[in-house]
Amino acid sequence: MSVALRNAQRAVPVRRAPLRRAVCALRAALGASRFDVGLVCASNALMRRLNGAYRQCPEPTDVLSFPLHQVAAGELPRPHCRDEYNLGDIFLGVEYIHQQCRETGEDFDDVLTVTAAHGLCHLLGYRHDTKTEWEQMYQKEAQILEELNHLTGSRLRPLTAGLF
Repeated sequence: MSVALRNAQRAVPVRRAPLRRAVCALRAALGASRFDVGLVCASNALMRRLNGAYRQCPEPTDVLSFPLHQVAAGELPRPHCRDEYNLGDIFLGVEYIHQQCRETGEDFDDVLTVTAAHGLCHLLGYRHDTKTEWEQMYQKEAQILEELNHLTGSRLRPLTAGLF
């Protein structure tokens, strides 16, 4: 299946092909290769609107995930028809992420990939509202990023490091 990537912002250049390849590899590491995923690179203005509408927090953020299916952490959906082979959509706040990277000196493309991994985990039911949920999500993020690191020679670490 596919990863549909749309760049809906103009503030920050995004290398779409490497990001799409990374998300395909991460999706495979999650065992979800047969499911479509939508990926939108968004501006601060769009992220502010979405975050306000869906989380009642009208501030820009790094990632918002909108799962098509409600599943327990780590479970794959059980689609009944072809149209249901879709995990949902991930909105990456690329402008926000870029600003954070400029402040911390982190590599933008690496952080974008790690943030996409975080969003994918959310599509599969992982949360980080409690310490137990965070530990479970951190382990899954670490596992899939390690598989990506093995394929690419990177050293990516989970986004949720140090949350609790």
